[in-house]
Amino acid sequence: MTTESALPPLDPFAGIPDRRYEVKASDLLKPGNGGLLRWRRTATNAPIVYVEDAYITGTLDLRAADLKYLFRFERCRFEHPPDVREANLLGLVFRKCWLPGLKARNMRSRNDVRLIRSVVQVDGADREIEETTVQRGDDRERGMPNAAVNLTDAVIEGSMVLTRTVISHPHGKAIQADRLVLTGALLAYRMVANGEVRLPGLRTGGNVNFSGATLNNPDGFALNGNGLHIGGSLLCEVDNYGPASQRKRFSATGIMYLPSATVDSDIVLREAKLTVSQQGPIAVDAWKSNDPYLDPRPALVADRMRVDGNVELSDGLQALGTLRMVNARIGGSLRLAGAEISVVRGKSQPYYDRALHLDGTEIGGDIEATSLRVPTGQLRLADVTIGGNFLAWNSMFRHPGRDVFSARRSRIAGNFQLTDATIHGTLRLQGVEVGGSINLAGTRLTEPGMRATSSFSLDVRTGRIGRDLTLRDNNGRPFVAEGGVNLDGAQVARRVDLRGSQLGSLPPFKVALDAGDVTADEFTLTPNLPPSGRVVLRRAHCGTLTDNEEFWAASEGIELEDFRYDALKNGIRLDDDKALDHRIELLRKAMRGYRPGPYDQLAHMLRAAGNEEHASTVALRKQQFRYEALARGFKFFGPGVRLWSWLQRSMVGYGYRPVRALGWLLTLLVLGSLWFGLGSDDCVHLPVTDQAHQIIANGPRCVVNQQDTGLQWNPVIYTADLLVPIVDFGNKGRWYMHGADNWVAAGFTASGWILATTVAAGVSRMLRREN
Repeated sequence: MTTESALPPLDPFAGIPDRRYEVKASDLLKPGNGGLLRWRRTATNAPIVYVEDAYITGTLDLRAADLKYLFRFERCRFEHPPDVREANLLGLVFRKCWLPGLKARNMRSRNDVRLIRSVVQVDGADREIEETTVQRGDDRERGMPNAAVNLTDAVIEGSMVLTRTVISHPHGKAIQADRLVLTGALLAYRMVANGEVRLPGLRTGGNVNFSGATLNNPDGFALNGNGLHIGGSLLCEVDNYGPASQRKRFSATGIMYLPSATVDSDIVLREAKLTVSQQGPIAVDAWKSNDPYLDPRPALVADRMRVDGNVELSDGLQALGTLRMVNARIGGSLRLAGAEISVVRGKSQPYYDRALHLDGTEIGGDIEATSLRVPTGQLRLADVTIGGNFLAWNSMFRHPGRDVFSARRSRIAGNFQLTDATIHGTLRLQGVEVGGSINLAGTRLTEPGMRATSSFSLDVRTGRIGRDLTLRDNNGRPFVAEGGVNLDGAQVARRVDLRGSQLGSLPPFKVALDAGDVTADEFTLTPNLPPSGRVVLRRAHCGTLTDNEEFWAASEGIELEDFRYDALKNGIRLDDDKALDHRIELLRKAMRGYRPGPYDQLAHMLRAAGNEEHASTVALRKQQFRYEALARGFKFFGPGVRLWSWLQRSMVGYGYRPVRALGWLLTLLVLGSLWFGLGSDDCVHLPVTDQAHQIIANGPRCVVNQQDTGLQWNPVIYTADLLVPIVDFGNKGRWYMHGADNWVAAGFTASGWILATTVAAGVSRMLRREN
């Protein structure tokens, strides 16, 4: 309703209106009933000053006024910024109004303050709004900010509503509301702010809702909420009001700055768009430093933030710039599902190209990062504590040649699940503690970071895992680690599973799997292709070992020193000699040289399983390979070493086949008995006494001395006396032998000595083995 009913409703956004709409601000304040002129009469005596369709000239000056009136302006245009500083009002409403600014510092309102569908536009040439700490002119107040809407230290006993309002200041802040106190909520649906929205120290009893809002301050803070305390939730998401085609997402061009903020419920940035220039000036001079842990161009800064509920940066959120929440405390879950975060890749150290930075943050629930996309940048989660799970299947992280995901020393109460993911760079989980399992089934890790000492795609050194470490295929998609896997010193309570995996390596290190000092109940080492590189199992230990030929065919061999396993998943049957021979051959080829430990371990495992015969076979083959290695080392004496090895192996099986000694003994005894029993000696045809040779015929043979003429010739006993050293049966030195018989006797004596020494060596070895 206007003073002249014939006038159409005023369009306050169409420029300076017709003079017929003009109302002087001083006329609104003429003395009258209650000290104010009622512009519009109402049917009741409600304390409302209601002005509509007016161009208000002059300054509406209510500074320090104590008025029990609610001022409501609708479709009004103001020539100068309304001034309600230090005023005590019942309420203040601007609906579909155009204002050149609003001065409301230290104002107190006992109801809502509303700017709905309005425009607050500061003209760059208008100096009257400027209130800045750097101004020194006598015509300006010092210590006052330069802002289009100034609500510094205001107290509103209700809500602040900025729905669909556009606030612009080309050379200052759009909103300055330091230490603003709201008993209700701050509602800014679809608000557009060109300039910084500054809310440090804000206190609200309800939500702060920027859903559908657009905040533009490319060279600084789009939203400055340093130390604010929100009694409800911070909502910066899609505004779904109206038809689906009119949905409007929250966007911020500039930094979302929320350090030390406290939010009693949730922070929601679903489908938000956060953009910070990655090439322009740095907003804070203190960030111009060589400190490698700074993030000078962040899209979100929430260090030391406290949130009782969830933080949702998900469901289509797009961020160009770092999402930084260092040393924060989140009572619920952190959701990153379906988000996309990217930064410009750094070219020199320190690179400053972290996409997500959560160092030291405590999260009471889960981190859900399913389908998270990071086209460029690092995800850094060092020393993070997660009370639930880390879930990130179907994600894509890309930071080739560097650490793309770093979670050193982090603690996860539940599971770490990064399945079917695509990762370009190194996944570093060094020293991580996981109460459940680490599951990377079906994940592909390529283009690892190169360091002076390693180039692994996955690093879980010294990790502590409460259940399984799963690096296996998933629905036909293999686990791939182009640079290999480092598990050195990790402790896995149950299983290390590499079924269907593909392990590679990069020069010059060429280590496909480093599992040194790893302990687990079960190793399942069954890749679908031979590891392309060296496999290290030094000092590793598992209860059960499951393997295949591809694993033992690692291109650079396997280091097995002190690798212990208690049983094979697919044991070797007592009657399956071929399986044993095959496993021994796999061991030999994998080690590419003689190492006694792996054979001792295999023998120990077989003996513990009751397979003593196969255990002895392994020990025998170990000695065979040992002498072969010695023969290669002693080049000149190599043939002698091989002969000595052959004699021990053929005669007594290096002491592990004592039956062979008995067989050789019986064979030599039979051959000797036949030789000496069937043969004859011409000495029996000589005279009875030959003084020259002292030979005396005694039956079919001759004795050497006359005193031995009482001996009875027995070829079996004579042969036995030759074969058995040291012990004398009274025959071998008393019968005369010459010619071939003499050489045969000497051969039997030498064979007896060899046989005796090998038997003694074998017996002593058996005794040591039993001990």
